[in-house]
Amino acid sequence: MVDAARARKLAVRIREIVASTLELQVKDPRLGMVTITDARVSPDLREATVYYTVYGDDAERAASAAALESARGVVRSQVGRQTGVKFTPSLAFIADVVPDSARRIAELVARARAADEEVARAADRAVPAGDPDPYRVPRRPTDETDPAHADDPAGAEDDAEAAS
Repeated sequence: MVDAARARKLAVRIREIVASTLELQVKDPRLGMVTITDARVSPDLREATVYYTVYGDDAERAASAAALESARGVVRSQVGRQTGVKFTPSLAFIADVVPDSARRIAELVARARAADEEVARAADRAVPAGDPDPYRVPRRPTDETDPAHADDPAGAEDDAEAAS
């Protein structure tokens, strides 16, 4: 087994080599706006997976994938020359799904915000069903001429507390 740090360093170096080779040496017209986003190397350093994104529609993505497959040998030979490892890893190009996932998440967040705003607008216009304050205690009349208060000493104490 190989050290994980060495595999990470080799993956970074492969990513740089692939990007520069595609930019400077591969002259395929099908190769559109390709960005190499990541590279991963197996623990035994025999296989490398290169992740890429393509700016454009599905037809441009398919054409770029075909161009990458046809340029795999040239790119692999450059990786072998520039890395100096004993065995040149085989390359596999895989379209990166992170931008599509990020776009999908952004759409879901926008939809959730719109739903939250709709709920907030409905809450602003809402009125409570029944009494607005169900915990409100009914007040006794404070008028001392009321015959019910004349005989009730507790009512007089409540009135004194309410006045203070």
